[in-house]
Amino acid sequence: MTTSELVTIAPQPGPQEAFMASAADVAIFGGAAGSGKSFSVLLWIASLVDLPRYSAVVFRRTSTELTGGGSIWEESQTMFRNLGGTPRQNPNLDWRFPSGAIVEFRHLQHAWDVHGHQSKQYATIVFEELTQFEESQFWYLLSRARTKAEVRAHIRATCNPDSDSFVRKLIDWWIGPDGLPIEERSGRLRWFVRVRDELRWFDTEADAVAEFPTRKPLSLTFVSARLEDNRLGDPSYRERLEALPFVERERLLGRNWNVRHSAGNVIRREWFRIVDEAPGPVGMTVRGWDKGATVGGDETVGVKLGMLGDGQGYVVLDVATVRGTPASVFALMRSCAESDGASVPQCIWQDPGQAGIVDVDTTTQQLRPYAVRAERASSSKLEYARPWATAAEHGALGTGPPIYVVRGPWLDALLSEFDGFDGQPGGKDNKVDAVSRAWLELHRPSGANMQSFRAVSRPRGGFH
Repeated sequence: MTTSELVTIAPQPGPQEAFMASAADVAIFGGAAGSGKSFSVLLWIASLVDLPRYSAVVFRRTSTELTGGGSIWEESQTMFRNLGGTPRQNPNLDWRFPSGAIVEFRHLQHAWDVHGHQSKQYATIVFEELTQFEESQFWYLLSRARTKAEVRAHIRATCNPDSDSFVRKLIDWWIGPDGLPIEERSGRLRWFVRVRDELRWFDTEADAVAEFPTRKPLSLTFVSARLEDNRLGDPSYRERLEALPFVERERLLGRNWNVRHSAGNVIRREWFRIVDEAPGPVGMTVRGWDKGATVGGDETVGVKLGMLGDGQGYVVLDVATVRGTPASVFALMRSCAESDGASVPQCIWQDPGQAGIVDVDTTTQQLRPYAVRAERASSSKLEYARPWATAAEHGALGTGPPIYVVRGPWLDALLSEFDGFDGQPGGKDNKVDAVSRAWLELHRPSGANMQSFRAVSRPRGGFH
């Protein structure tokens, strides 16, 4: 390479520079998505690969996260090749450099996978998305931070906010009561000493040594970054982050370390427009069902949801409920099918295993000749609710078509369940699940997964 072909790769001013300049034993680069965190840890490693006997390891939680489009392995290609590195993908992912330095890429899917590194030593240990790892993995790998290279062994980590991660407690001093990073503390070092299972924190190394003269304190810092701090990023990325559901948006764009999926943070009643009747012609319509248990258990709920013409939004037309015997459940479902008409499919969830198959067959027979469509539940209740909750919020903000709810005797119970939904197992969520089933059917690509539909005596004209 000639002098004219030399390319200088450097951190951007701001958080990237602060992260690269840190002398901390543990430096965590956190904050908004798209702020250049992965680039920064690779640049950190690149600054050290000319050291003889240098070794580094980059961890992701699962092996599939290591490779592929936008992965850290892919991001390393140009940077490390320009430094004379040679990549190897078999038997493991690693880079080897003229100095003899080695950089490995590994996963820690299970808690016990850390023991595969029991006899290893690394100058640099990187955790990509530290909040996805278990606390025990982090502290165990810290003990592998040792080296014969001319650099002090250390840990570097990236992460997005997660209020339920052990990282939230670890960086508490850098985070304000509102969950947002305290800007003037970003990049500042603190020292800690572990006493049994408690970390004792100090503002200076001298303070730590004074109290624990026989111990070697370790330093830690947290560097916070905003999306705007990455001036070389995709300009349209903000729009995609803005389209996320509330909690994810607050974490990945707002850098909020306190927000979590809780009542009022997933679905809010004020996101829905209450009307006395559908505000316009209703096109495709379905009824989603969520079956409850027997007498004394959860109620069975059927929500009739329609799509307004010309992309004007959606409307909840009816909510039917019953808590009783299987016979009373099927009686309600049949009554709704007859009232809705043959053009409105009755859509149910199919539980896993043989019991789910039997239930679908039984429901199909009970509602003959009306169409029954089944969907195998393969994700969490929260994942199924996110799309329509996000649509409702954007409708309320005026950035998307609204979701209307026709006024009825069931209105308050429906909105109260929306407010109280937190996505956790065991909660009161039958109405939410029924809406999720209807929404999923309305947005199913034409002809997709037809093998999972359990319909008999298809009405003339087929399905909507």
